Amino acid sequence: MKANEVMTKNPSAVSPEQIVRDAAQIMKRENVGIVPVVEGEGRLVGVVTDRDIAIRCIADGKNGDCLVHDVMSAGEIVTCNPDDDLDNVMKCMGQEQVRRIPIVDERGMLLGIVSQADVVRKAHERAEPAVEEISAPTRRHSQ
Repeated sequence: MKANEVMTKNPSAVSPEQIVRDAAQIMKRENVGIVPVVEGEGRLVGVVTDRDIAIRCIADGKNGDCLVHDVMSAGEIVTCNPDDDLDNVMKCMGQEQVRRIPIVDERGMLLGIVSQADVVRKAHERAEPAVEEISAPTRRHSQ
């Protein structure tokens, strides 16, 4: 099974210049915990999660008018390709201990997102080891 068979295609996204409230409204409307951040025609430059908003915006006393680029996770965002085998996608998720991973083409253009829930729904017999690794305690992402 390939990433493009389980991914959520064409997810809603925000630009770095939008306000965090825009990302939060997408999260509420679509019942998701992550919104990709794109520039131009859809090149992935980061992600903003509900946790990013809580920790980097609200906890610092800012309101929903702070900018996405001030709270988003950027830099080395781990991604997979649409033709990657689902085992590889789950391995990446486990190694990075993330519950969602963006799917991009060779130019870095956002195509979709694979979430832990997607894996469980569509490839449940292969999901258990990945879910255990993703959820293992670590200090890496607790800061």
